[in-house]
Amino acid sequence: MTTYKLNIFKVILPSVLLLGSCKKFLDVNQNVNDPVAVPVSILLPDAERNLGDALVIGGGLSQDLAVYTHQMSTREDPDQYGVNGGEFNLQQAWSTFYDGTLISLDEIIKSAVPAGNFKYAGIAKILKAYGYSQFVDVFGDLPFTEANKFKEGIQFAKFDASKDIYPALITLINAGIADLNNTATNPKSPGADDVIYQGSVTKWIKAANTIKLKLYTQVRKVQNVQADVTALLATPANLINATSESFLLPYGPLGATDDRNPGFGDYFATQRSNHISPWFYGILKGYNTNIFTNNPDPRVPYYIYNQMRANTAPREGNQTEYRDGAFVSIYFGSVGPDRDRNQQGTISVLGMYPVGGRYDQGDGLNVTATSGTGAAPYRFITYADRLYLEAELISVGLATGDAKAKLQAAIAASFAQVDYVITTFVKPTQTVPALAGAAAVTTYSNNVLTAYDAASADKKLEIIMTQKWISSFGSAVDQYTDYRRTGYPILFDPKNASMAPGGRVQPPINGDPVNPGAQKSVPVQLSLTYPLSLPWSTSELEKNQAAPAQKNPQTYKIFWLP
Repeated sequence: MTTYKLNIFKVILPSVLLLGSCKKFLDVNQNVNDPVAVPVSILLPDAERNLGDALVIGGGLSQDLAVYTHQMSTREDPDQYGVNGGEFNLQQAWSTFYDGTLISLDEIIKSAVPAGNFKYAGIAKILKAYGYSQFVDVFGDLPFTEANKFKEGIQFAKFDASKDIYPALITLINAGIADLNNTATNPKSPGADDVIYQGSVTKWIKAANTIKLKLYTQVRKVQNVQADVTALLATPANLINATSESFLLPYGPLGATDDRNPGFGDYFATQRSNHISPWFYGILKGYNTNIFTNNPDPRVPYYIYNQMRANTAPREGNQTEYRDGAFVSIYFGSVGPDRDRNQQGTISVLGMYPVGGRYDQGDGLNVTATSGTGAAPYRFITYADRLYLEAELISVGLATGDAKAKLQAAIAASFAQVDYVITTFVKPTQTVPALAGAAAVTTYSNNVLTAYDAASADKKLEIIMTQKWISSFGSAVDQYTDYRRTGYPILFDPKNASMAPGGRVQPPINGDPVNPGAQKSVPVQLSLTYPLSLPWSTSELEKNQAAPAQKNPQTYKIFWLP
Protein backbone atom coordinates (compact mmCIF):
# COMPACT_ATOMS: atom_id res chain seq x y z
CA MET A 1 0.00 0.00 0.00
CA THR A 2 2.85 2.39 0.72
CA THR A 3 4.24 1.99 -2.79
CA TYR A 4 0.86 2.65 -4.31
CA LYS A 5 0.36 5.82 -2.30
CA LEU A 6 3.75 7.15 -3.31
CA ASN A 7 2.96 6.56 -6.98
CA ILE A 8 -0.38 8.33 -6.63
CA PHE A 9 1.43 11.19 -4.90
CA LYS A 10 3.77 11.58 -7.85
CA VAL A 11 0.78 11.83 -10.18
CA ILE A 12 -1.22 14.24 -8.06
CA LEU A 13 1.56 16.62 -6.98
CA PRO A 14 1.76 18.57 -10.29
CA SER A 15 -2.00 19.16 -10.20
CA VAL A 16 -1.72 20.45 -6.64
CA LEU A 17 0.91 22.97 -7.72
CA LEU A 18 -1.25 24.15 -10.65
CA LEU A 19 -4.27 24.63 -8.43
CA GLY A 20 -2.38 26.27 -5.61
CA SER A 21 -3.89 29.68 -6.29
CA CYS A 22 -7.43 28.36 -6.36
CA LYS A 23 -9.27 29.45 -3.23
CA LYS A 24 -11.75 26.57 -3.42
CA PHE A 25 -8.84 24.11 -3.29
CA LEU A 26 -8.17 25.22 0.28
CA ASP A 27 -11.66 24.08 1.22
CA VAL A 28 -11.14 20.49 0.14
CA ASN A 29 -10.90 18.22 3.19
CA GLN A 30 -9.82 15.10 1.34
CA ASN A 31 -6.26 13.83 1.65
CA VAL A 32 -5.17 13.48 -1.97
CA ASN A 33 -2.31 11.22 -0.91
CA ASP A 34 -4.75 8.67 0.52
CA PRO A 35 -6.98 7.49 -2.36
CA VAL A 36 -10.52 6.51 -1.43
CA ALA A 37 -10.50 3.38 -3.59
CA VAL A 38 -7.66 1.32 -5.02
CA PRO A 39 -8.54 -0.99 -7.92
CA VAL A 40 -8.85 -4.63 -6.91
CA SER A 41 -6.55 -5.51 -9.83
CA ILE A 42 -3.77 -3.64 -8.03
CA LEU A 43 -4.61 -4.88 -4.54
CA LEU A 44 -4.66 -8.59 -5.45
CA PRO A 45 -1.07 -9.04 -6.67
CA ASP A 46 0.12 -6.85 -3.78
CA ALA A 47 -1.63 -9.13 -1.28
CA GLU A 48 -0.35 -12.30 -2.93
CA ARG A 49 3.26 -11.10 -3.00
CA ASN A 50 3.11 -9.90 0.60
CA LEU A 51 1.74 -13.24 1.76
CA GLY A 52 4.66 -15.03 0.15
CA ASP A 53 7.12 -12.56 1.63
CA ALA A 54 5.63 -13.12 5.10
CA LEU A 55 6.33 -16.86 4.90
CA VAL A 56 9.44 -17.30 2.74
CA ILE A 57 13.09 -17.80 3.67
CA GLY A 58 14.64 -14.35 3.52
CA GLY A 59 12.60 -12.17 5.89
CA GLY A 60 9.59 -14.45 6.42
CA LEU A 61 8.63 -17.09 8.98
CA SER A 62 10.48 -19.87 7.16
CA GLN A 63 13.78 -18.10 7.85
CA ASP A 64 13.53 -18.90 11.55
CA LEU A 65 11.44 -22.05 11.33
CA ALA A 66 13.84 -23.74 8.89
CA VAL A 67 16.33 -23.60 11.77
CA TYR A 68 13.72 -24.85 14.26
CA THR A 69 13.00 -27.80 11.96
CA HIS A 70 16.73 -28.37 11.33
CA GLN A 71 16.75 -27.84 7.60
CA MET A 72 19.06 -24.89 8.17
CA SER A 73 21.46 -23.70 10.85
CA THR A 74 22.64 -20.21 11.70
CA ARG A 75 24.70 -18.10 14.09
CA GLU A 76 21.78 -15.74 14.66
CA ASP A 77 18.78 -15.69 17.02
CA PRO A 78 17.07 -18.89 15.79
CA ASP A 79 20.13 -20.88 16.89
CA GLN A 80 19.52 -22.52 20.27
CA TYR A 81 15.81 -21.74 19.76
CA GLY A 82 16.51 -18.12 20.60
CA VAL A 83 13.89 -16.29 18.52
CA ASN A 84 12.42 -13.47 20.59
CA GLY A 85 9.61 -11.02 19.94
CA GLY A 86 12.02 -8.40 18.66
CA GLU A 87 13.87 -10.71 16.24
CA PHE A 88 14.08 -9.17 12.76
CA ASN A 89 12.51 -11.92 10.65
CA LEU A 90 9.62 -12.41 13.08
CA GLN A 91 8.89 -8.68 13.18
CA GLN A 92 9.20 -8.46 9.40
CA ALA A 93 6.82 -11.37 8.83
CA TRP A 94 4.26 -10.00 11.31
CA SER A 95 4.20 -6.50 9.80
CA THR A 96 4.18 -7.81 6.21
CA PHE A 97 1.14 -9.93 7.00
CA TYR A 98 -0.86 -7.47 9.10
CA ASP A 99 0.17 -4.19 7.47
CA GLY A 100 0.44 -5.54 3.94
CA THR A 101 -1.43 -8.73 3.12
CA LEU A 102 -4.47 -8.27 5.35
CA ILE A 103 -5.03 -4.60 4.54
CA SER A 104 -5.15 -5.38 0.83
CA LEU A 105 -7.30 -8.50 1.24
CA ASP A 106 -9.80 -6.79 3.54
CA GLU A 107 -10.09 -3.90 1.09
CA ILE A 108 -10.76 -6.34 -1.76
CA ILE A 109 -13.46 -8.13 0.23
CA LYS A 110 -15.03 -4.84 1.30
CA SER A 111 -15.17 -3.33 -2.18
CA ALA A 112 -15.52 -6.35 -4.48
CA VAL A 113 -18.85 -7.78 -3.31
CA PRO A 114 -20.89 -4.54 -3.63
CA ALA A 115 -19.40 -4.05 -7.09
CA GLY A 116 -20.27 -7.61 -8.11
CA ASN A 117 -16.62 -8.64 -8.45
CA PHE A 118 -17.24 -11.96 -6.76
CA LYS A 119 -14.19 -13.76 -8.15
CA TYR A 120 -11.88 -11.21 -6.54
CA ALA A 121 -13.78 -11.49 -3.27
CA GLY A 122 -13.58 -15.29 -3.36
CA ILE A 123 -9.84 -15.33 -3.95
CA ALA A 124 -9.29 -12.75 -1.20
CA LYS A 125 -11.28 -14.78 1.34
CA ILE A 126 -9.34 -17.96 0.55
CA LEU A 127 -5.99 -16.14 0.79
CA LYS A 128 -7.02 -14.53 4.08
CA ALA A 129 -8.04 -17.87 5.56
CA TYR A 130 -4.83 -19.55 4.44
CA GLY A 131 -2.61 -16.73 5.71
CA TYR A 132 -4.33 -16.66 9.08
CA SER A 133 -4.05 -20.45 9.39
CA GLN A 134 -0.29 -20.20 8.98
CA PHE A 135 0.01 -17.49 11.63
CA VAL A 136 -2.33 -19.24 14.08
CA ASP A 137 -0.28 -22.44 13.72
CA VAL A 138 2.88 -20.54 14.62
CA PHE A 139 1.69 -17.91 17.13
CA GLY A 140 -1.63 -19.16 18.58
CA ASP A 141 -3.97 -16.35 19.69
CA LEU A 142 -3.99 -13.41 17.26
CA PRO A 143 -5.87 -10.21 16.41
CA PHE A 144 -8.61 -11.50 14.10
CA THR A 145 -12.17 -10.20 14.48
CA GLU A 146 -10.96 -6.67 15.30
CA ALA A 147 -7.85 -6.55 13.09
CA ASN A 148 -7.69 -3.63 10.63
CA LYS A 149 -10.89 -2.09 11.99
CA PHE A 150 -9.47 1.37 12.65
CA LYS A 151 -12.06 3.03 10.41
CA GLU A 152 -14.76 1.29 12.44
CA GLY A 153 -13.44 2.96 15.58
CA ILE A 154 -11.38 0.01 16.91
CA GLN A 155 -7.95 1.39 17.64
CA PHE A 156 -6.60 -1.59 19.59
CA ALA A 157 -7.50 -5.06 18.33
CA LYS A 158 -8.07 -7.79 20.87
CA PHE A 159 -6.31 -11.15 20.49
CA ASP A 160 -8.86 -13.86 19.66
CA ALA A 161 -8.37 -17.42 20.92
CA SER A 162 -6.79 -19.68 18.32
CA LYS A 163 -9.48 -22.31 18.93
CA ASP A 164 -12.10 -19.76 17.86
CA ILE A 165 -10.22 -18.55 14.80
CA TYR A 166 -9.88 -21.96 13.11
CA PRO A 167 -13.65 -22.60 12.66
CA ALA A 168 -14.01 -19.06 11.30
CA LEU A 169 -11.33 -19.85 8.70
CA ILE A 170 -13.31 -22.85 7.44
CA THR A 171 -16.36 -20.59 7.17
CA LEU A 172 -14.28 -18.00 5.30
CA ILE A 173 -13.00 -20.61 2.85
CA ASN A 174 -16.54 -21.85 2.17
CA ALA A 175 -17.66 -18.26 1.58
CA GLY A 176 -14.76 -17.83 -0.83
CA ILE A 177 -15.76 -20.95 -2.76
CA ALA A 178 -19.36 -19.67 -2.92
CA ASP A 179 -18.16 -16.35 -4.34
CA LEU A 180 -16.08 -18.13 -6.96
CA ASN A 181 -19.11 -20.21 -7.94
CA ASN A 182 -21.37 -17.15 -8.12
CA THR A 183 -22.86 -17.10 -11.63
CA ALA A 184 -23.65 -13.40 -11.59
CA THR A 185 -21.90 -11.32 -14.22
CA ASN A 186 -18.62 -10.07 -12.82
CA PRO A 187 -17.73 -6.57 -14.05
CA LYS A 188 -14.11 -7.48 -13.42
CA SER A 189 -12.53 -10.92 -13.41
CA PRO A 190 -8.93 -11.61 -12.38
CA GLY A 191 -6.43 -12.65 -15.02
CA ALA A 192 -2.74 -11.81 -15.13
CA ASP A 193 -3.16 -9.72 -11.96
CA ASP A 194 -3.74 -13.01 -10.12
CA VAL A 195 -0.11 -14.10 -10.11
CA ILE A 196 -0.91 -17.43 -8.46
CA TYR A 197 -3.57 -18.99 -10.72
CA GLN A 198 -4.18 -16.31 -13.40
CA GLY A 199 -7.84 -16.15 -12.44
CA SER A 200 -8.59 -19.88 -12.80
CA VAL A 201 -11.71 -20.51 -10.71
CA THR A 202 -11.19 -24.27 -10.96
CA LYS A 203 -7.67 -24.13 -9.52
CA TRP A 204 -8.66 -21.74 -6.73
CA ILE A 205 -11.46 -24.06 -5.62
CA LYS A 206 -9.06 -27.01 -5.65
CA ALA A 207 -6.61 -25.02 -3.53
CA ALA A 208 -9.39 -23.99 -1.13
CA ASN A 209 -10.50 -27.59 -0.57
CA THR A 210 -6.89 -28.70 -0.06
CA ILE A 211 -6.40 -25.95 2.53
CA LYS A 212 -9.45 -27.31 4.36
CA LEU A 213 -7.99 -30.82 4.24
CA LYS A 214 -4.79 -29.47 5.79
CA LEU A 215 -6.68 -27.66 8.55
CA TYR A 216 -8.71 -30.76 9.42
CA THR A 217 -5.50 -32.79 9.56
CA GLN A 218 -4.00 -30.19 11.84
CA VAL A 219 -6.78 -30.39 14.43
CA ARG A 220 -7.26 -34.17 14.26
CA LYS A 221 -5.93 -34.78 17.78
CA VAL A 222 -8.46 -32.49 19.48
CA GLN A 223 -11.46 -32.77 17.16
CA ASN A 224 -13.28 -35.57 15.37
CA VAL A 225 -12.70 -34.68 11.73
CA GLN A 226 -13.32 -38.06 10.11
CA ALA A 227 -16.59 -37.05 8.43
CA ASP A 228 -15.06 -33.83 7.08
CA VAL A 229 -11.98 -35.67 5.81
CA THR A 230 -14.09 -38.39 4.22
CA ALA A 231 -16.23 -35.83 2.40
CA LEU A 232 -13.19 -34.04 0.97
CA LEU A 233 -11.39 -37.21 -0.10
CA ALA A 234 -14.50 -38.65 -1.71
CA THR A 235 -13.85 -36.53 -4.79
CA PRO A 236 -10.08 -36.25 -5.26
CA ALA A 237 -10.56 -34.15 -8.41
CA ASN A 238 -11.87 -31.33 -6.20
CA LEU A 239 -8.46 -31.14 -4.50
CA ILE A 240 -5.08 -30.16 -5.91
CA ASN A 241 -4.72 -33.08 -8.26
CA ALA A 242 -1.59 -32.43 -10.32
CA THR A 243 1.80 -30.79 -9.94
CA SER A 244 0.70 -27.99 -12.26
CA GLU A 245 -2.16 -27.19 -9.84
CA SER A 246 0.14 -26.65 -6.85
CA PHE A 247 -0.57 -23.55 -4.76
CA LEU A 248 2.59 -21.48 -5.41
CA LEU A 249 3.64 -17.84 -5.34
CA PRO A 250 5.95 -17.18 -8.29
CA TYR A 251 8.98 -14.95 -7.99
CA GLY A 252 10.76 -13.62 -11.05
CA PRO A 253 14.30 -12.95 -12.26
CA LEU A 254 15.95 -9.58 -11.69
CA GLY A 255 13.99 -6.96 -13.60
CA ALA A 256 13.15 -3.28 -13.27
CA THR A 257 12.22 -4.15 -9.69
CA ASP A 258 13.97 -6.99 -7.93
CA ASP A 259 11.31 -9.67 -7.62
CA ARG A 260 13.64 -12.61 -7.04
CA ASN A 261 12.96 -15.16 -4.33
CA PRO A 262 14.11 -13.46 -1.09
CA GLY A 263 16.07 -16.59 -0.14
CA PHE A 264 18.28 -15.99 -3.18
CA GLY A 265 19.70 -12.96 -1.37
CA ASP A 266 22.58 -15.02 0.03
CA TYR A 267 23.99 -15.28 -3.49
CA PHE A 268 24.93 -11.60 -3.45
CA ALA A 269 25.01 -10.92 0.30
CA THR A 270 28.21 -9.51 1.76
CA GLN A 271 27.60 -11.65 4.85
CA ARG A 272 25.87 -14.96 4.24
CA SER A 273 23.79 -16.20 7.15
CA ASN A 274 21.96 -19.27 5.76
CA HIS A 275 23.74 -22.56 6.42
CA ILE A 276 22.34 -25.96 5.47
CA SER A 277 21.82 -28.00 8.62
CA PRO A 278 24.29 -30.89 8.97
CA TRP A 279 21.36 -32.91 10.36
CA PHE A 280 19.30 -32.36 7.21
CA TYR A 281 22.33 -32.92 4.98
CA GLY A 282 23.23 -36.15 6.81
CA ILE A 283 19.75 -37.60 6.25
CA LEU A 284 19.89 -36.66 2.57
CA LYS A 285 23.26 -38.37 2.23
CA GLY A 286 22.10 -41.56 3.96
CA TYR A 287 24.40 -41.06 6.97
CA ASN A 288 21.69 -41.15 9.63
CA THR A 289 21.53 -44.53 11.36
CA ASN A 290 17.85 -44.14 12.27
CA ILE A 291 16.24 -43.53 8.90
CA PHE A 292 17.05 -43.87 5.18
CA THR A 293 20.46 -45.28 6.12
CA ASN A 294 22.79 -45.75 3.13
CA ASN A 295 20.08 -44.46 0.80
CA PRO A 296 21.44 -41.19 -0.67
CA ASP A 297 18.83 -38.75 -1.93
CA PRO A 298 19.21 -37.70 -5.61
CA ARG A 299 17.91 -34.20 -4.76
CA VAL A 300 21.14 -33.15 -3.02
CA PRO A 301 22.70 -31.22 -5.97
CA TYR A 302 19.36 -29.49 -6.60
CA TYR A 303 18.89 -28.52 -2.95
CA ILE A 304 22.48 -27.56 -2.07
CA TYR A 305 25.24 -25.77 -3.94
CA ASN A 306 28.76 -26.25 -2.58
CA GLN A 307 31.16 -23.36 -3.02
CA MET A 308 34.12 -25.69 -2.69
CA ARG A 309 35.40 -28.75 -4.45
CA ALA A 310 35.78 -31.92 -2.44
CA ASN A 311 39.56 -31.97 -2.18
CA THR A 312 40.43 -28.29 -1.85
CA ALA A 313 41.32 -26.29 1.24
CA PRO A 314 39.01 -23.40 2.24
CA ARG A 315 39.69 -20.28 0.20
CA GLU A 316 40.22 -18.05 3.21
CA GLY A 317 42.22 -20.73 4.97
CA ASN A 318 39.68 -20.83 7.78
CA GLN A 319 38.93 -23.92 9.78
CA THR A 320 35.56 -25.55 9.18
CA GLU A 321 33.25 -26.77 11.92
CA TYR A 322 31.47 -29.32 9.75
CA ARG A 323 32.79 -30.54 6.43
CA ASP A 324 31.94 -33.53 4.31
CA GLY A 325 33.81 -33.41 1.03
CA ALA A 326 32.67 -30.17 -0.61
CA PHE A 327 29.89 -29.55 1.92
CA VAL A 328 30.64 -26.96 4.65
CA SER A 329 28.37 -25.80 7.45
CA ILE A 330 28.02 -25.22 11.20
CA TYR A 331 26.13 -27.17 13.86
CA PHE A 332 22.94 -26.07 15.57
CA GLY A 333 23.62 -25.03 19.16
CA SER A 334 27.38 -25.10 18.73
CA VAL A 335 29.64 -23.24 21.14
CA GLY A 336 32.75 -24.68 19.49
CA PRO A 337 35.85 -22.69 18.49
CA ASP A 338 35.10 -22.84 14.74
CA ARG A 339 31.47 -21.78 14.85
CA ASP A 340 32.07 -18.10 14.12
CA ARG A 341 34.95 -18.34 11.65
CA ASN A 342 34.54 -16.60 8.30
CA GLN A 343 32.99 -19.03 5.83
CA GLN A 344 31.67 -16.47 3.33
CA GLY A 345 33.30 -18.09 0.33
CA THR A 346 33.17 -21.68 1.53
CA ILE A 347 29.77 -22.39 3.11
CA SER A 348 27.29 -24.44 1.13
CA VAL A 349 24.25 -22.41 0.06
CA LEU A 350 20.62 -23.01 -0.90
CA GLY A 351 20.43 -24.44 -4.39
CA MET A 352 18.41 -24.12 -7.55
CA TYR A 353 15.53 -25.61 -5.58
CA PRO A 354 14.27 -23.91 -3.43
CA VAL A 355 15.57 -20.38 -4.22
CA GLY A 356 16.52 -20.37 -7.90
CA GLY A 357 20.24 -20.63 -7.22
CA ARG A 358 22.82 -22.82 -8.89
CA TYR A 359 22.63 -26.55 -9.62
CA ASP A 360 25.70 -28.28 -8.16
CA GLN A 361 27.71 -29.92 -10.91
CA GLY A 362 30.89 -30.02 -8.83
CA ASP A 363 32.45 -26.82 -10.13
CA GLY A 364 32.81 -25.26 -6.65
CA LEU A 365 32.30 -21.62 -7.66
CA ASN A 366 31.99 -18.69 -5.28
CA VAL A 367 28.35 -17.73 -5.94
CA THR A 368 27.30 -14.25 -7.01
CA ALA A 369 24.11 -12.49 -8.09
CA THR A 370 24.55 -13.97 -11.56
CA SER A 371 24.92 -17.56 -10.35
CA GLY A 372 21.20 -18.21 -10.78
CA THR A 373 17.94 -16.53 -11.72
CA GLY A 374 16.34 -16.37 -8.26
CA ALA A 375 13.00 -17.10 -9.96
CA ALA A 376 11.86 -19.98 -7.75
CA PRO A 377 8.36 -19.83 -6.25
CA TYR A 378 7.42 -20.06 -2.60
CA ARG A 379 5.37 -23.23 -2.17
CA PHE A 380 2.23 -22.76 -0.08
CA ILE A 381 0.79 -26.25 -0.73
CA THR A 382 1.99 -28.60 -3.46
CA TYR A 383 0.38 -31.63 -5.00
CA ALA A 384 2.96 -33.72 -3.13
CA ASP A 385 1.86 -32.07 0.14
CA ARG A 386 -1.73 -33.08 -0.54
CA LEU A 387 -0.65 -36.71 -1.07
CA TYR A 388 1.44 -36.68 2.13
CA LEU A 389 -1.62 -35.39 4.00
CA GLU A 390 -3.64 -38.34 2.70
CA ALA A 391 -0.89 -40.82 3.60
CA GLU A 392 -0.85 -39.44 7.15
CA LEU A 393 -4.64 -39.55 7.48
CA ILE A 394 -4.77 -43.16 6.27
CA SER A 395 -1.88 -44.08 8.56
CA VAL A 396 -3.70 -42.81 11.65
CA GLY A 397 -7.04 -44.34 10.68
CA LEU A 398 -8.93 -41.19 9.65
CA ALA A 399 -9.18 -42.13 5.99
CA THR A 400 -9.47 -45.33 4.02
CA GLY A 401 -7.05 -46.45 1.36
CA ASP A 402 -3.50 -47.66 0.92
CA ALA A 403 -1.06 -45.47 2.83
CA LYS A 404 1.93 -47.02 1.07
CA ALA A 405 0.45 -46.25 -2.35
CA LYS A 406 -0.14 -42.64 -1.29
CA LEU A 407 3.40 -42.42 0.04
CA GLN A 408 4.76 -43.78 -3.23
CA ALA A 409 2.71 -41.26 -5.20
CA ALA A 410 3.81 -38.44 -2.89
CA ILE A 411 7.50 -39.28 -3.31
CA ALA A 412 7.06 -39.34 -7.10
CA ALA A 413 5.24 -36.00 -6.97
CA SER A 414 8.03 -34.54 -4.81
CA PHE A 415 10.62 -35.31 -7.45
CA ALA A 416 8.33 -34.12 -10.25
CA GLN A 417 7.82 -30.87 -8.31
CA VAL A 418 11.55 -30.13 -8.47
CA ASP A 419 11.57 -30.63 -12.23
CA TYR A 420 8.42 -28.52 -12.63
CA VAL A 421 9.79 -25.59 -10.62
CA ILE A 422 13.09 -25.60 -12.49
CA THR A 423 11.66 -25.79 -16.01
CA THR A 424 8.57 -23.62 -15.48
CA PHE A 425 9.87 -20.92 -13.14
CA VAL A 426 13.64 -20.93 -12.59
CA LYS A 427 14.57 -21.41 -16.27
CA PRO A 428 18.31 -21.77 -15.63
CA THR A 429 21.11 -21.21 -18.10
CA GLN A 430 22.73 -24.43 -16.82
CA THR A 431 21.81 -27.77 -18.30
CA VAL A 432 20.02 -29.52 -15.44
CA PRO A 433 19.10 -33.23 -15.64
CA ALA A 434 15.51 -34.20 -14.92
CA LEU A 435 14.82 -36.18 -11.76
CA ALA A 436 11.59 -37.91 -12.74
CA GLY A 437 12.36 -41.25 -14.35
CA ALA A 438 16.04 -41.24 -13.39
CA ALA A 439 17.48 -44.58 -12.25
CA ALA A 440 18.79 -43.03 -9.01
CA VAL A 441 15.30 -41.79 -8.16
CA THR A 442 13.81 -45.23 -8.76
CA THR A 443 16.43 -46.85 -6.52
CA TYR A 444 15.93 -44.28 -3.78
CA SER A 445 12.14 -44.58 -3.85
CA ASN A 446 12.21 -48.37 -3.85
CA ASN A 447 14.53 -48.37 -0.83
CA VAL A 448 12.19 -46.04 1.06
CA LEU A 449 9.21 -48.25 0.29
CA THR A 450 11.11 -51.39 1.30
CA ALA A 451 11.89 -49.77 4.64
CA TYR A 452 8.23 -48.80 4.95
CA ASP A 453 7.09 -52.39 4.45
CA ALA A 454 9.32 -53.57 7.29
CA ALA A 455 8.37 -50.76 9.69
CA SER A 456 6.09 -50.68 12.72
CA ALA A 457 3.00 -48.44 12.63
CA ASP A 458 4.87 -45.59 14.35
CA LYS A 459 7.86 -46.01 12.07
CA LYS A 460 5.60 -45.90 9.03
CA LEU A 461 4.28 -42.51 10.16
CA GLU A 462 7.85 -41.36 10.78
CA ILE A 463 8.80 -42.31 7.21
CA ILE A 464 5.81 -40.43 5.78
CA MET A 465 6.51 -37.28 7.77
CA THR A 466 10.26 -37.39 7.13
CA GLN A 467 9.68 -37.64 3.38
CA LYS A 468 7.31 -34.68 3.60
CA TRP A 469 9.96 -32.73 5.56
CA ILE A 470 12.57 -33.44 2.88
CA SER A 471 10.16 -32.45 0.12
CA SER A 472 9.27 -29.20 1.91
CA PHE A 473 12.81 -27.79 1.86
CA GLY A 474 12.49 -24.01 1.72
CA SER A 475 8.90 -23.90 3.04
CA ALA A 476 9.23 -24.52 6.77
CA VAL A 477 6.00 -23.29 8.38
CA ASP A 478 4.01 -26.50 7.88
CA GLN A 479 7.00 -28.60 8.89
CA TYR A 480 7.21 -26.80 12.24
CA THR A 481 3.51 -27.52 12.63
CA ASP A 482 3.82 -31.15 11.53
CA TYR A 483 6.63 -31.81 13.99
CA ARG A 484 4.72 -30.43 16.95
CA ARG A 485 1.64 -32.44 15.95
CA THR A 486 3.26 -35.80 15.14
CA GLY A 487 6.73 -35.74 16.73
CA TYR A 488 8.22 -36.47 13.29
CA PRO A 489 10.65 -36.21 11.69
CA ILE A 490 13.07 -36.89 14.50
CA LEU A 491 15.06 -33.69 14.81
CA PHE A 492 18.56 -32.98 16.04
CA ASP A 493 18.58 -32.83 19.83
CA PRO A 494 21.73 -31.44 21.43
CA LYS A 495 20.60 -32.85 24.80
CA ASN A 496 20.84 -36.38 23.39
CA ALA A 497 24.48 -37.47 23.58
CA SER A 498 24.02 -39.96 20.75
CA MET A 499 22.97 -37.10 18.46
CA ALA A 500 25.61 -34.63 19.58
CA PRO A 501 28.36 -33.75 17.09
CA GLY A 502 30.85 -36.58 17.24
CA GLY A 503 28.11 -39.02 18.29
CA ARG A 504 26.89 -42.06 16.41
CA VAL A 505 24.25 -40.29 14.30
CA GLN A 506 26.38 -37.43 13.01
CA PRO A 507 28.92 -38.47 10.35
CA PRO A 508 32.61 -37.72 10.70
CA ILE A 509 34.25 -34.79 8.96
CA ASN A 510 35.71 -36.98 6.26
CA GLY A 511 36.50 -34.53 3.50
CA ASP A 512 38.70 -31.90 5.10
CA PRO A 513 42.14 -31.97 3.44
CA VAL A 514 43.59 -30.01 6.36
CA ASN A 515 42.49 -32.66 8.83
CA PRO A 516 41.39 -35.66 6.73
CA GLY A 517 39.17 -38.33 8.22
CA ALA A 518 38.88 -36.56 11.56
CA GLN A 519 35.98 -37.15 13.89
CA LYS A 520 35.56 -33.68 15.30
CA SER A 521 34.02 -33.29 18.74
CA VAL A 522 32.12 -30.00 18.95
CA PRO A 523 30.67 -28.73 22.24
CA VAL A 524 27.00 -27.79 22.03
CA GLN A 525 24.52 -26.05 24.27
CA LEU A 526 22.69 -28.84 26.08
CA SER A 527 20.03 -26.95 28.06
CA LEU A 528 17.63 -26.36 25.17
CA THR A 529 13.85 -26.80 25.34
CA TYR A 530 11.93 -27.08 22.07
CA PRO A 531 9.56 -24.09 21.65
CA LEU A 532 5.88 -24.92 21.16
CA SER A 533 5.22 -21.58 19.44
CA LEU A 534 6.93 -18.37 18.43
CA PRO A 535 6.65 -15.29 20.67
CA TRP A 536 4.36 -12.48 19.58
CA SER A 537 5.86 -9.47 17.86
CA THR A 538 7.24 -7.03 20.43
CA SER A 539 6.15 -4.11 18.28
CA GLU A 540 2.56 -5.37 18.33
CA LEU A 541 2.59 -5.78 22.10
CA GLU A 542 4.08 -2.32 22.63
CA LYS A 543 1.59 -0.42 20.45
CA ASN A 544 -1.56 -2.50 21.05
CA GLN A 545 -3.09 -1.76 24.44
CA ALA A 546 -5.43 -4.74 24.03
CA ALA A 547 -2.56 -7.20 23.58
CA PRO A 548 -1.72 -9.79 26.24
CA ALA A 549 1.60 -10.02 28.05
CA GLN A 550 4.33 -11.82 26.15
CA LYS A 551 4.08 -15.61 26.30
CA ASN A 552 6.65 -18.25 27.20
CA PRO A 553 7.18 -19.96 23.80
CA GLN A 554 8.54 -23.11 25.43
CA THR A 555 5.29 -23.81 27.27
CA TYR A 556 2.59 -21.99 25.28
CA LYS A 557 0.48 -24.58 23.42
CA ILE A 558 -1.50 -23.92 20.27
CA PHE A 559 -5.05 -25.24 20.76
CA TRP A 560 -4.55 -28.25 18.46
CA LEU A 561 -1.84 -29.66 20.73
CA PRO A 562 -3.43 -32.15 23.16
